[in-house]
Amino acid sequence: MNSLKELWQSILDYCREKINDTVYNVWLSDIELVDFQERSATLLFPSKFKKDTVIQEFGTLLEEAFKSVCGFQINLIYECPEERITNEEDIKTSLEDLKNEKYTFDNFIDGPSNKFAYTAAKAIAADPGGQMSNGNNIANYNPLFIYGASGLGKTHLLNAISNEVKHKYPELKVVFVRTEEFANEFIEALGNKTINEFHEKYRNNIDVFLVDDIQFIAGKTQTEEEFFHTFNALVDKGKQVVLTSDRPPKEIHSLTDRLRSRFVSGLLADIQFPEFETRCAIIKRKAELLNFKIDDNIVEFIANNVKSNIRQLEGITKKLYANYNYGGEMPTISTARAAIKDVKNDVIPLPVTISRVVDEVSRTTGISVEDIYSKKRKANISTARKMCIYIIRNVTDMSFNDIGEEFKRDHTTVIYNYDEMEKKIHQNTTLNSQVLDIINNIKDEQ
Repeated sequence: MNSLKELWQSILDYCREKINDTVYNVWLSDIELVDFQERSATLLFPSKFKKDTVIQEFGTLLEEAFKSVCGFQINLIYECPEERITNEEDIKTSLEDLKNEKYTFDNFIDGPSNKFAYTAAKAIAADPGGQMSNGNNIANYNPLFIYGASGLGKTHLLNAISNEVKHKYPELKVVFVRTEEFANEFIEALGNKTINEFHEKYRNNIDVFLVDDIQFIAGKTQTEEEFFHTFNALVDKGKQVVLTSDRPPKEIHSLTDRLRSRFVSGLLADIQFPEFETRCAIIKRKAELLNFKIDDNIVEFIANNVKSNIRQLEGITKKLYANYNYGGEMPTISTARAAIKDVKNDVIPLPVTISRVVDEVSRTTGISVEDIYSKKRKANISTARKMCIYIIRNVTDMSFNDIGEEFKRDHTTVIYNYDEMEKKIHQNTTLNSQVLDIINNIKDEQ
């Protein structure tokens, strides 16, 4: 890249492939890349509101785009005119802190659908692992396993625990990690022969271990084994572990029995879809945080039309605020209806792509992507390839001919591979569980 402009255009091009034009034009088109040095990039936003919104909604996408274009992880620095920072240390505030600092217990709207999980999370933040009461308080809450559908507040509760513990007990070491990050770090440590450092980080230097989306560990044999020993090391020392998943342990099909039994040994807490009153409270609270007023009849209209996803409720509220803040348009039933339509369209899952299926199969089986696409006929490679073909056929509308073109095989070979895998999963319960988990994980990532 010869200039900041060219680099930024490449980043934007990457992002445009992942979101629709409306979202791109509203949120990303007027951001500027103002500095790029070594492994840090500074982005300038026209307003604090836009900066905060983009960090929350598209921060991960921007990180991904920079890594894809540059070939390595970039530390992103976010600025806006009203709060441009000159102190070098303050500038280095991490993306995760910026994204998650707002997720506290105070701004989590609790109701019947999530009260149990909320109460358990607060109790843990007050005395993680019973470490403050020398094990006499809530050690039986270890681990806490929170499960529920996407967009209902599981990650909010994890961040709330993290923020509360850091505030009340700064001497405690809190680690928040997504399961995929843990798996990738483990694989990298194996490859770099730094497994001792990995063990030191995760087994000997943590007081509160918060793990998001644990379902993604299922079927990854080596990673499961590593996580099992990490989990035991921490819990045996009285350290707090909190896990989230989109489903309870018994429904994570290829999870090993011993890991499943460890997950259910503490406290299970589910989060259901929010009731009407809770949905109304969420909208009002979000508007209040934006110093924004929405009439009750409009709040109720939104709550009646969006019933199963808190993120959508928040997104609609932010769109109404943006209409008011930038265009002076007060919320009406008409604008609320348009915002609902826009948000629902914005969060339509990205199409399941072949590359995502192959990547997930590769991570699960340990067979490289290159080998899956190769002509090699070794049994384990052939099984992974057949698994890809079977899953692609079941989660996309691709024809056998289209799948054959991707793998450079004729459609009769693809049909044969599909039929072979179908027979195998009916005969082999372990393989069947692996395939089910891969399909569920791919759908969850959409």
